[in-house]
Amino acid sequence: MEAETRLLELAGQLAAVPAGEAVPAALGVLATAYAPGAALPRATARAWLRSQGDKIAMLALAWARERVRLTLEELLAGSPGRGTLPGSAETRSWLILAACEALALEPPSAAADRLRALLELTGYTDPPERPRGSGPGVDPPRFDARGRRPLE
Repeated sequence: MEAETRLLELAGQLAAVPAGEAVPAALGVLATAYAPGAALPRATARAWLRSQGDKIAMLALAWARERVRLTLEELLAGSPGRGTLPGSAETRSWLILAACEALALEPPSAAADRLRALLELTGYTDPPERPRGSGPGVDPPRFDARGRRPLE
């Protein structure tokens, strides 16, 4: 239940991203949610393991994740196509979500580089200039001096 709740909250954060620079802002939200050491990837992994053999639990988890992907797809469809990432908004949302989920498995020191790569693939080489904390969860992940945990 924790994973589904976190995924649905993430979908809500994505839905609240302002339209102007929606793609880089959404990537920032996703990168923060899936940063190495973040709660969402751990909760999702635990839920996936517990759901094995329980069709209803598996469907609930899959549906919550699909809400995130569908919200991302809507953002991509409403934004001008940029970058070299091929395919429809549906395909790109699947690829971007999978890449962000993989961030949890990366060393913390590599997270910023991976986010930069996603920004480049989507045609946004730099995040939009704005004061830190001025949007709903759009700051890129920050880590402590040893590069271990996201800073809040």
